[in-house]
Amino acid sequence: MTNPQWLDWARRFQAIAQIGLAYCKDPYDRQRYEEIQRLAADIMANGAALSDSAPLLDIFKNDLGYATPKIDIRTAVFDRDRILLVQEREDGLWTLPGGWADIGDSPSSGAIREVKEESGYDITILKLAAVYDRDKHGHPPMPFHVYKLFFLGDLRGGTPTTSVETTAAEFFPEDQFPPLSTSRVTPAQLKHMFAHSRNPAWPTSFD
Repeated sequence: MTNPQWLDWARRFQAIAQIGLAYCKDPYDRQRYEEIQRLAADIMANGAALSDSAPLLDIFKNDLGYATPKIDIRTAVFDRDRILLVQEREDGLWTLPGGWADIGDSPSSGAIREVKEESGYDITILKLAAVYDRDKHGHPPMPFHVYKLFFLGDLRGGTPTTSVETTAAEFFPEDQFPPLSTSRVTPAQLKHMFAHSRNPAWPTSFD
């Protein structure tokens, strides 16, 4: 799956506008960058068949500073050749525990915290298994450019719990995945985590 051309254009225009607004001093330049930002929101809304671009424009306005990819952190935790998945409250589908990286957290500490909060399990981090450009791995399109970090975690204890974001936490074998939230994780990525688990000396996969 590749991104539609309109999404790439809208992202590029938004990045130009965001960077320009972060550094420009001239009020006339600011007006021009604000207009580019509005056009980016209009392009994205039109391409996604949305009736109103205002919510997208509000999102763009709140993303300040130099435009960079966002970071999504996911952790693969195994128990007897089964992988831990959590059911998202938002869509009822399943994914690896994780989410957006938080300011103040290192990637590995964020991974540990997300697993605990979303599943109830305690883990330690074994390795960084993969760093992926989300656009290159079959996920549905989204407004922002995202890098995905996949860790392997070692199960240390805890009991399954739910959270404000999840409704269940269970372990699944490689041939019995439940319906997945492909916006967050794909079957190919889960299978690759199984392969990393079976081959701990593998280097980090990337791109």
